[in-house]
Amino acid sequence: MTSFYAQYGTFAVLVVVGCALYAVIMLASRIMRPTVPSPQKLTTYECGVEAVGSGWSQTNIRYYIFAFLFVIFDVEAIFLFPWAVIVSDLDATTAISPTFAIVAMFLFVLTLLEGLAYAWKKGVLKWD
Repeated sequence: MTSFYAQYGTFAVLVVVGCALYAVIMLASRIMRPTVPSPQKLTTYECGVEAVGSGWSQTNIRYYIFAFLFVIFDVEAIFLFPWAVIVSDLDATTAISPTFAIVAMFLFVLTLLEGLAYAWKKGVLKWD
C-alpha cells in the first residue's frame, strides 16, 4: 500500500509531465506551422461585414429566462430517469414505500409545472 505522500508525489509527477507535454506540443506547433503574413489575413472575417459602432449591446432578459427554464426542465429530466428505474424495484420490504416515491415525484413535477404556469402567466414565454 502506498503512503499518503507517495500518492501526492505520483499526482505531482503526472501534473509536471502533463504540463511538459503541453509545452512540447505548443512549441512543435509554433515551429511547424506556416507563417505567411498578408494584408488579406488582417481583414474582417466573420460574416464579411465591417463592425459599426461599439461591440457592446444590451441583451434582452428573456434569453436568460429561457436558458434558466431550460436548465430547470433539464434537471427535472435528470431526476426522472433514475427515479423511474428505482421506483420499479420498490416494494413493501424496502425502506421507502412505492407510494411515497410516487407522491414525492408527483409533488416535484407539480412544483415545476407551477413555475412554468407562473412564467406563462407573466408572459415570459412570449417571443416577440
